Amino acid sequence: MRDAAFPTLAISVRQPWAWAIIHAGKTIENRSRGAVMHMIPQLGPRAIHAAKGMTRDEYNAGREFMASLGIACPEPAELLRGGIIGRVDVVAVVSESASLWFHGPKGLVLENAAPCAFIPSVGDRGYFGWTRADASIVPPPAKWMLPSIAVEAAAKTRAKSPQLDLIDLVQSS
Repeated sequence: MRDAAFPTLAISVRQPWAWAIIHAGKTIENRSRGAVMHMIPQLGPRAIHAAKGMTRDEYNAGREFMASLGIACPEPAELLRGGIIGRVDVVAVVSESASLWFHGPKGLVLENAAPCAFIPSVGDRGYFGWTRADASIVPPPAKWMLPSIAVEAAAKTRAKSPQLDLIDLVQSS
């Protein structure tokens, strides 16, 4: 169940960019021309869905870009994935912008970002009507996302036991 004032349409954004929209002042969400054409209606309130997927390269590129702006990006395991993390107002669609967040070719101009309590939800392309999902859809952090001390502890545990944990198999893929 959601607050009646909370947006019924969402846009899925990969991390760490979803975090940056809600917590770091990212005011432009870059999309292709084709993607924007299918986002109807283009303007209005939208929930921000943090996509399940995030590669190491995506994380590193986002972290480095944010560092160039003086923004400290959270560690990868701290970034929520697979659900709604907040809301914004999409107030314009632009083809150019002076914003450092704009990389084009199109940009959704975002205002009034606000976090919410995490709500597990399945994402989709473009704008989509979202619903609350079971928490089991939320992916565990991949092995590369864990702090090195946690990876070392897991390796020591595995060295003591010949069995591979199912979670380890999923995380390594």
